[in-house]
Amino acid sequence: MANPSTRTAPEGRARPRRSCLSVPGSSSKMLAKAASLPADEVFCDLEDSVAPGQKEAARRLVIDALRGNDWGERTLGLRINAVETRWAYRDVIDVVEAAGEVLDCIIIPKVQAPGEVEFVDHLLRMIEEEQGFDHRIGIEAQIENSPGLTMIDEIAFASDRLETLVFGPGDLAASLGMPNRAVGALVPDYPGELWHAVHLRILTAARSAGLQAIDGPYAHIHDLEGLRESARRTQLVGYDGKWVLHPGQVDVANEIYTPSQADFDRAEAILEAYRKATEVDRTGAVMLGDEMVDEASRKVAEVTALRGRAAGMRRP
Repeated sequence: MANPSTRTAPEGRARPRRSCLSVPGSSSKMLAKAASLPADEVFCDLEDSVAPGQKEAARRLVIDALRGNDWGERTLGLRINAVETRWAYRDVIDVVEAAGEVLDCIIIPKVQAPGEVEFVDHLLRMIEEEQGFDHRIGIEAQIENSPGLTMIDEIAFASDRLETLVFGPGDLAASLGMPNRAVGALVPDYPGELWHAVHLRILTAARSAGLQAIDGPYAHIHDLEGLRESARRTQLVGYDGKWVLHPGQVDVANEIYTPSQADFDRAEAILEAYRKATEVDRTGAVMLGDEMVDEASRKVAEVTALRGRAAGMRRP
């Protein structure tokens, strides 16, 4: 069983979420295997991957898996059913009361309004107080319908437990009336990037609230080059990671969302040079090689440095 003391993210550092592996809560075999995989985050899913008649049984399997496996220091989550369903409150109460000491986050799907986040926030507060947990459980909000996208700014500020906004391409495509295609599929016939506007909308709301932004899954699980291209597009605009649906996708996501060693080293060098210039020499801007380093440079470098540190990178 995971040591509860490891469940809190290190001070001043976002939880690593380069790869967020979805594991069906109805499969004890998959739940057990997930504990040994190199995903940054593993979340037990009680929503789309579990049939309606199996929801209650899946909760018990998830509790056993959460308590019975050694999850190490990876981020550990639970995706409940949507708040508008009859299962959501029991998903939270039953699982968190029984295994909340090893949980990092609750993932809320199909979030349509800030009140849904507030509802889960209040449930978690009451359970934490009653059970005496020594850490606060975070929340991740999945944006996957038109009401949620419309209300995204309010959702992003709905709770100080929020850590992440997650893009849900499948349900959002259905909500918007898009033609049927595989979840997360690239669309070469479209003149541009099909989801570019949505990606930036979610990213902007996330950054405004100090949250991470996580891209949705790529359903063609054996098409690793397609996954690589899908991940690369969101990594280039600033996303922190991507949901993955199969163990074979984990390594690709980890690779794409990890800075290169050269970029990480350069970012750390910029931060050190700027710190020395402003705190020791008190000169403000400074030259680093042939590059002028100032406050704008520091902000850009800090993003890369924080991602590298979250991935366990260190300067030689």
